Amino acid sequence: MNIAKSGYRVFSANSSVACTELAKKITERLGVELGKSVVFQESNRAATRTTRGAEPPPQRDRILSITIETRVDVKESVRGQTIFIIQTIPRDVNTAIMELLVMAYALKTSCAKNIIGVIPYFPYSKQCKMRKRGSIVSKLLASMLAKAGLTHIITMDLHQKEIQGFFSFPVDNLRASPFLIQYIQEEIPDYRNAIIVAKSPSAAKRAQSYAERLRLGLAVIHGEAQCSESDMADGRHSPPCVRNTTGHTGLELPLMMAKEKPPITVVGDVGGRIAIIVDDIIDDVGDFVAAAEILKERGAYKIYIMATHGLLSADAPRLIEESAIDEVVVTNTVPHEVQKLQCPKIKTVDVSMILAEAIRRIHNGESMAYLFRNITVDD
Repeated sequence: MNIAKSGYRVFSANSSVACTELAKKITERLGVELGKSVVFQESNRAATRTTRGAEPPPQRDRILSITIETRVDVKESVRGQTIFIIQTIPRDVNTAIMELLVMAYALKTSCAKNIIGVIPYFPYSKQCKMRKRGSIVSKLLASMLAKAGLTHIITMDLHQKEIQGFFSFPVDNLRASPFLIQYIQEEIPDYRNAIIVAKSPSAAKRAQSYAERLRLGLAVIHGEAQCSESDMADGRHSPPCVRNTTGHTGLELPLMMAKEKPPITVVGDVGGRIAIIVDDIIDDVGDFVAAAEILKERGAYKIYIMATHGLLSADAPRLIEESAIDEVVVTNTVPHEVQKLQCPKIKTVDVSMILAEAIRRIHNGESMAYLFRNITVDD
């Protein structure tokens, strides 16, 4: 295909080679070449100067500062073109964000017609609610992307669908559930004897959607082994207000009773069945390991974890390998090849097909409705 006449370009904003694999798969499906650009981290060293004859400073003081900056060089003309920037998010989230912002701004100043970000996993999506004296970082990031020049975003399974409202431009929130459901049907033997499990009551709607499509039963894990971080973050454990000694308003505010969560338990019969836990993100796997243990105790003989985004932070591969979990299935929205080498239980489902089709439809001005067929608000 002659990309010079195609009217659009596809670039990767990642400086890491491992993070460009998804971009290569997408361009192969589209039949185009990846745009020519260089994204790199440049370090600047400023050494201290000493006068001649003076004693040199100690080794620890010789280097005054080391700064690392993101640089982007676009190696071809993009004037009047529609540009798609594919950015997968590795562990170094902030560097990836800067790479995306700098590349978008470089393309904007190079007179690109439209700049569309393909961000399969949208970072900071868990920080989409006000917590105590915190901030809604998702909204801040949305504003930064718009300021850098993006005019449209393609993403997948936002942590909260309401995040779309933070943007001043269109957001297409694709779903990975059809690919994960297909994996269940084709790769899990005797899946008809399975039961879909929600890791918490808040995940029950997503689990119910899977259960209805697969025509399986539903179970919900309720309670926690310890207080969740969200309870601490939103101020429920804040100290009482200091009484005003200089005046009295005459109001006695009722005090909320302390929140006590019941011990972890399972609502639903999982005995003698395959338990499939579904969620959108697997990051800290502690909750999943605890859920697997309680499901084993209740009689489940195999346990699968299905999720869209496999962040798998810290020592997640080791914890999964040592746990009662039989298999963890995630998509390739986030690079996790290193974690797969550390833990053979981790499997990957490729979603480059739907991302490539979304790019093709947007470029040709076709409807996106086909990509959302049979998708409900709970998916």
